[in-house]
Amino acid sequence: MSRIGKMPVAVPAGVDVLVKDDQISVKGAGGSLFLTQNALVKVSSDAGALSFQPANDSREANAMSGTMRQLVNNMVVGVTKGFEKKLNLVGVGYKAQAQGAKLNLTVGYSHPVNKDMPAGITVATPTPTEIVIKGADRQRVGQVAAEIRAIRPPEPYKGKGIRYSDEKITIKETKKK
Repeated sequence: MSRIGKMPVAVPAGVDVLVKDDQISVKGAGGSLFLTQNALVKVSSDAGALSFQPANDSREANAMSGTMRQLVNNMVVGVTKGFEKKLNLVGVGYKAQAQGAKLNLTVGYSHPVNKDMPAGITVATPTPTEIVIKGADRQRVGQVAAEIRAIRPPEPYKGKGIRYSDEKITIKETKKK
C-alpha cells in the first residue's frame, strides 16, 4: 500500500464530507467541491477522518489510493483555507489591473489583454506589477495562473514577462563578437 494512501485525511469541524457510490463531495466555508470516485479505491469514514484502501492488490489500485487521498485532502484544505498563487510582472510598462472577475494586462503587446476568471476564482492586484489568484480548487488556481503566465512567459535574455513569485529565471549570456 502506498505511504501517502495509508495516512487518513482529517476532516476539521465545519467541513461536511459526503461519500456516495460514485462521488465524494466536500462542503465548507470556502465553497463546495466534488470528485468522481475511482472504482479501484474504497473510501471509509471514521469519526472525523477519511481512510482510503485499494480495492484489490494491483499496482494501479495501490497508486490510485494515494492519489485519491491527496485529491480529497486538497479539497478539504481548499474549502477551509483556500489556495493562492502569486505572479509578478517584470518589464518596463508592464502592469495588471483587476476589475471584478476580469484581469486587464498591459504586457508589451499593441493591445491590452483581457482575461476572464472562471467561477470560484478571485483575482487581486495589490500593486500594478503583482497578481494574486485565490480559490478553493487547487487544480483550477494553478491552471489559471499557468494560463496568465502563458500570455507573456519570461524571456531568457532580460527576464521580462509574467513569472511566478517564487520562480527563478536563469538569464542567458548574449552573443559575443
